[in-house]
Amino acid sequence: MQRRVGYLIVIGLVFTVFSGCTTDQQKPIELSVFAAISLSDALAEIGTAFTAENGVKVFYNFAASTTLQRQIEKGAPADVFISASPRQLIALEASGLLEAESRRNLLTNRLVVVSDETERISVDTPTDLAAPEISRIAIGHPSIVPAGAYAKEALMHFGLWETLRPKLIFGVDVRATLAYVTSGNVDLAIVYKTDTVVSHSVRVLYQVPPEAYAPIIYPAVIIKNSPQKQLARRFITYLQSAEKSEIFEKHGFTLWALK
Repeated sequence: MQRRVGYLIVIGLVFTVFSGCTTDQQKPIELSVFAAISLSDALAEIGTAFTAENGVKVFYNFAASTTLQRQIEKGAPADVFISASPRQLIALEASGLLEAESRRNLLTNRLVVVSDETERISVDTPTDLAAPEISRIAIGHPSIVPAGAYAKEALMHFGLWETLRPKLIFGVDVRATLAYVTSGNVDLAIVYKTDTVVSHSVRVLYQVPPEAYAPIIYPAVIIKNSPQKQLARRFITYLQSAEKSEIFEKHGFTLWALK
């Protein structure tokens, strides 16, 4: 009788183990995407469509690109990284954290000078930024925010960086930089053109000439330790599809292929 009871217990354990495996296998597939915060509106829309078409839940982590880079370097679990600059990818590649030959350039952007729509400031040339009536200008922090690094590069190109340095207020990301304007804490901000699409309370005063800064490139890459590399490739390919390009264009981006 004891032998029979022991046999049944073993059978029960085996059944429990295999039942657990079945439960795990039935868990929904998930994809973790770390992306520059300037992409948040477009990617949220695309992620919903990707989930509906593929049955895959997309989890986004939006922040300044350098912040995301540092999180990945510290072991944060990510499958795909989409930066607002190639610089972060270069650093991750040097650390051996990227899947070889997985980079794809997706989008480009532009820098613009904006004010609150109620302001009566005009900017016709870069030197107008030095006017005494303009006391505070917001840009992203150049060491962590690609938009800020591009803005600094443009100001240096025009020989204005040192002149304007006392006026500058640094944002932790490009959306925070834009918020300085909408909250009335600064007179102007230098942000991405795409960020003006999401806010109806700002006015574009000046488009910074593209020759004043390096091309703004949004590259996507697969993280080397991703357990979902095949799915990650499918997601990046999905972002490059014709129907999804319309979503990016609606949000003000230019496709890299059409630059």
